[in-house]
Amino acid sequence: MGICRDAKTGPRREAMTGGTRAAIFVYAMEGLENMAYVANAVSLVTYFYGYMNFSLTKSATTLTNFMGTSLLLTLLGGFICDTYLSRFKTCVLFGCIELVGYALLTVQAHFSQLRPFPCKNVARDKMDQCEAADSGQVAILFTGLYLVALGTSGVKAALPALGADQFDEKDPKEAPLISTFFNWFLFSLTVGAIFGVTFVVWISSNQGWDLAFGVSTLVVLFSIIFLCMGKSVYRHNAPKGSPILRIVQVFVAAIRNRALPVPEKSEELHEIHDKEVGMENEILARTDQFRFLDRAAIVSTASGTSPSITPRPWRMCTVTQVEETKILIRMLPIILSTFFMNTCLAQLQTFSIQQSTTMDRNLLGFQVPGPSIPLIPLLFMFILIPIYERIFVPLARKVTGIPTGIRHLQRIAIGLVLSTISMAVAGVVETRRKSAAIQHNMVDSPDPLPISVFWLGFQYAIFGAADMFTLVGLLEFFYAESSLGMKSLSTAIAWCSVAFGYFTSTIVVEVVNRVSGGWLASNNLNRDKLNYFYWLLAGLSVVNFGVYLVCASWYRYKKVEVKQLGSSAGDDEGKA
Repeated sequence: MGICRDAKTGPRREAMTGGTRAAIFVYAMEGLENMAYVANAVSLVTYFYGYMNFSLTKSATTLTNFMGTSLLLTLLGGFICDTYLSRFKTCVLFGCIELVGYALLTVQAHFSQLRPFPCKNVARDKMDQCEAADSGQVAILFTGLYLVALGTSGVKAALPALGADQFDEKDPKEAPLISTFFNWFLFSLTVGAIFGVTFVVWISSNQGWDLAFGVSTLVVLFSIIFLCMGKSVYRHNAPKGSPILRIVQVFVAAIRNRALPVPEKSEELHEIHDKEVGMENEILARTDQFRFLDRAAIVSTASGTSPSITPRPWRMCTVTQVEETKILIRMLPIILSTFFMNTCLAQLQTFSIQQSTTMDRNLLGFQVPGPSIPLIPLLFMFILIPIYERIFVPLARKVTGIPTGIRHLQRIAIGLVLSTISMAVAGVVETRRKSAAIQHNMVDSPDPLPISVFWLGFQYAIFGAADMFTLVGLLEFFYAESSLGMKSLSTAIAWCSVAFGYFTSTIVVEVVNRVSGGWLASNNLNRDKLNYFYWLLAGLSVVNFGVYLVCASWYRYKKVEVKQLGSSAGDDEGKA
């Protein structure tokens, strides 16, 4: 598990570190950091529109690009973490970058000279007369915004792996706790998001954006402090060099050896078993998929070179290096088949908020604000995660005999099924909402329809459960199945599924509008055919689920052999 050990005191030192005590500090950082991120993710459109004088379209596009970029950049954070820095140092470094970004946004929001005169109270038909932000003001905004994106990307890439590192997957007692960690990691993420969409959003709406950004700055600062408080009890990983370079070396070596026959026996391929004293090493067993890559590990004795001499890495790789490459290739279809679910999530977030503005938002005399609608799925996740961990997993464990209750790919599959159901339910709810508008002759009325906004809770609740299964399933799957040298990069790939969901959501709407003749082209939701759109997404989700089943059945779990100097050959272990 990539743990740094001292040759003399390593085992005793490891016994004193890690475990739930160390993971608590990871939970704290995730909750606090996500509190700031989600709060701004759901409300920055109002800041761009009302304070920076962006058009509504530009405001929405800017937010979508910000969120998509912050998740795509996790690949950079994961690469740096696996190649140059430990996970702890990566979290601290990128946390500080995020801190600077929020501080810059706070300064701009506080000093009126750094932004245009706000047009938030100007009539909609006169918005084009407002003074646009100049290039300097826009530069400050985007600098702060994308420093936040860069910072949060590094934290999202390294923090889950740092927390999972605190539990030894080779220890029978600690291995089941890795799944528990990911469940409570999502719980801490959810708690932070709940405080963000309530407390911080309320501050931005009622007390000012400078104070809201200031709170976000302080929250991120405290998250870094909490993480640093646990430094002495962490199990720290040692970077193992660039995983991308190792993968490229495999392809180059395989191409160079393309004329050579692939050996049938694994013993005829190159592998290194003697490592530094006391250092745990992961040896990956050979698999029968992508056999053409096995040529990269063919032992060559050409030109009088002895196989005992360390080969040049661009000509001969180890079996473990080849299998590391195969793992990444096998993972790609899995991640690609989850993109569409996150596209549905982006649509649900966007259109549900628009639906809420046409419905009765009264709750015991209190008007529920539109940006707080995402609180509904968060509350359901807040309730469901402990039930899943404390009730479902123990019961499933008794039935299946699997420590985690169900396997990672099964968990992802359940999430995809639930997301399909959520889309179908969303279509039914939208049909009921439109029927209320027609029945009460309010199709073109700006007044709220006589139907409660909490009807949207059904689709949100089901999708919240889907997110609980799929997001954690992906993070845990990529962490468990990746090699020791690319744990952070692999968890970053899981976040990219969400990123592509945001980037493709706009494309999906445009394509549907062109093909359907304008299901979503009207500015009046009561005249649009949003219910047809939801049902289309449900149907496509069924197709996507079929593709996922094919990919999941084709996947081969990695086989690990752990060897240490002076020990006998280890047992192969099939990972689930």
